[in-house]
Amino acid sequence: MTESNDHAVVAPRRASAQEMPVLDLGEWIAGGPIEPLVAQFREACTRTGFFYVKNHGVPQAVIDAVFDATRRYMSLPMEERLKDKIDERFRRGFMPIGVTQHPGHKPDLKESYELGLDLPLTDADVQAGRPLHGPNRWPADKPWLEEAAMAYFNHTIALGKRLLRVFALALGQPEAFFLQYARKPMVQARLFHYPPQESPTQLELGAAAHTDYGMLTLLVQDPIGGLELRTKAGEWVAAPYIEGTLVVNLGDLVKVWTNDRYVSNLHRVANRTGRERYSIPTFFNLDYDTPVACLPGFVEPGEAPRHAPIKSGDYLVSRFASVQKYRTPAELAAEEAAG
Repeated sequence: MTESNDHAVVAPRRASAQEMPVLDLGEWIAGGPIEPLVAQFREACTRTGFFYVKNHGVPQAVIDAVFDATRRYMSLPMEERLKDKIDERFRRGFMPIGVTQHPGHKPDLKESYELGLDLPLTDADVQAGRPLHGPNRWPADKPWLEEAAMAYFNHTIALGKRLLRVFALALGQPEAFFLQYARKPMVQARLFHYPPQESPTQLELGAAAHTDYGMLTLLVQDPIGGLELRTKAGEWVAAPYIEGTLVVNLGDLVKVWTNDRYVSNLHRVANRTGRERYSIPTFFNLDYDTPVACLPGFVEPGEAPRHAPIKSGDYLVSRFASVQKYRTPAELAAEEAAG
């Protein structure tokens, strides 16, 4: 069924176990063999690029704490949250509704608190003005927000690095292949709040249909649900909350590595429950200078790669610029110099 932009989005059916399988990391993390997990990972990535992970190593107490802190922060008066409004240089802090807008859509109906790899002002990349590198921004009178968010963030970095090992083997590379590009990874997390929406449409959603930009997204969602993805057949299906799991999906740079064999899938958020929805994605991206190009084994003899090589960071910055009106530190400095 085709949905026009000005009509309500139809509530989709639940994704099947084939469309969104649950991968159990427990045996491998405990020292078991990695090969069965690699095979399951490969299958999921070539089918829809979305799957759940359970026994993932992120403590439930840490997850509960970051949700509690997110709800507490988002319930504060807007004028108080706007004191922490996101800074243009480092892209850290509170992002109100209206900042994120995908081409052809109204702004997303969501607000967030943005954090990333916490780098001091003395860091060489920060001093050089490297985009999206810098310190986090925390309200001094709300230490509970930083404590909960950073505890969760650090656990998802550890999980992301584990999954990079599985990912590398699935692509026929040495297990540490991607880890060499994760020394100062461009990891970002967002504490999302989606207010209820009476009648979601294609033109206006909690999050408009989009693909993620980089490598892996690790998402913990609350029981409200609302995440939806599109199958290869073009059907939208729901990715409901499953207790004890995180949702994992691939980003667009994976298409470059695999010549489109692995799927970076369209997905969206429609909060039609009448309740407040919260979710916390961690976008695990590699180092800025990571050379991203088609890997051996993903091009047939005589065939050219479908995507040109690119630096990971350059691609991420270009996508941020198109969706969030992002300007690099160099562009901001040039504007200031011009008066």
